[in-house]
Amino acid sequence: MPITIKKLTTQSPDFNQQLNQLLAWDETDDLDIQQRVLAILADVRKNGDEAVINYTNRFDHRSISNANELELSKTALKAAWENLPAAQSEALQTAAGRIRAYAEHQKMQSWQYEEADGTVLGQKITPLDSVGLYVPGGKAAYPSSVLMNAIPAKVAGVADLIMVVPTPNGETNGLVLAAAYIAGVDRVFSIGGAQAVAALAYGTATIPKVAKIVGPGNIYVATAKKLVFGQVGIDMIAGPSEILVICDGKTNPDWIAMDLFSQAEHDENAQSILLSDDADFLAAVETSINKLLPTMERADIIRVSLSTRGALIKVQNLDEAVEVANLIAPEHLELSVANPESLCEKIRHAGAIFMGRYTAEALGDYCAGPNHVLPTSSTARFSSPLGVYDFQKRTSLINCSESGADKLGKIASVLARGESLTAHARSAEYRIKASRKQ
Repeated sequence: MPITIKKLTTQSPDFNQQLNQLLAWDETDDLDIQQRVLAILADVRKNGDEAVINYTNRFDHRSISNANELELSKTALKAAWENLPAAQSEALQTAAGRIRAYAEHQKMQSWQYEEADGTVLGQKITPLDSVGLYVPGGKAAYPSSVLMNAIPAKVAGVADLIMVVPTPNGETNGLVLAAAYIAGVDRVFSIGGAQAVAALAYGTATIPKVAKIVGPGNIYVATAKKLVFGQVGIDMIAGPSEILVICDGKTNPDWIAMDLFSQAEHDENAQSILLSDDADFLAAVETSINKLLPTMERADIIRVSLSTRGALIKVQNLDEAVEVANLIAPEHLELSVANPESLCEKIRHAGAIFMGRYTAEALGDYCAGPNHVLPTSSTARFSSPLGVYDFQKRTSLINCSESGADKLGKIASVLARGESLTAHARSAEYRIKASRKQ
């Protein structure tokens, strides 16, 4: 049965309305889920390990009696790494090395400068003390997510990296544990869900409280992260995965169809969009979609995703494609064109840009080097990919010389009194030379 995928054209008078409807994502909070999560957070905050054990036994079908049983030893992590098949260990190691090399370039450094009067101003960079990394478990096992979240944290200098991963029925995933081992994760607890987020946010007798929580999860995990924000930092609230492809019609249509599939297979709400100025090419890609879909293991998911949130959009030219792309601000943007560098200069909003016909988005998901934790739902308009800088803090440095305090004190005095904050003013005035002589 052929798949029905939306076909739009920028020449349509109501194109903007059609585009907005296509991009619309219902972010309305499910109040029932929110109430359940609030109850779990409150329980863990009050009862600590006991609550975590109860939820873990209930939701993950475990039979834990002591909180110490929740932690996976470093020996277990090392064994998982050593027992990997050679091909998997080599791929994991290579990916980790590339992610680490890229992350090293992102490290912010402290800096300072001295003014003519001897006043020194600067910025001190320090790593977060501790970070919690949530990793999905069960059927959804993502070792790549471990590498992408853990390695930048360790490159930043985070001393305590605590990973939580649910293990339904006590089953662990060797690749996930191996990834934790080579990424330098310090401790791993076999817990998941909102209770894991609560444990990391508030701390228990067994599970350390952290400064920030990162990593993907289901709606309960995402809701919990949103609700504990402020108590701890979080990376982002991610929506469904997205890919936008701009193609000049010269790339193999099978390649483009599979690139669209690569995001559509995540879940039914994922979004895959193709922009091209070649109507015949759009038709060729649609033919490829219908030809290749029956060969996909997750064909049912892909079919729903493409038919409900996918689109083939005809643009007048590639410059107009760029305009549409900047409106969409996609998580992943492929520039499958002859001169991607020229087009890239005009792109203002995208989580990650994949340039050229040979750069499949999937390479970025696993091993290219840049982080695959990216802003979704058009948030690339104001936010950035996860990186080392998300695990570092900036602290301002001010060291006034005597003459600097005299000059700045006069300015501060005027502004403070203008705000009727006389203690501020007098504090500054005490350092003014004329005042000190009285």
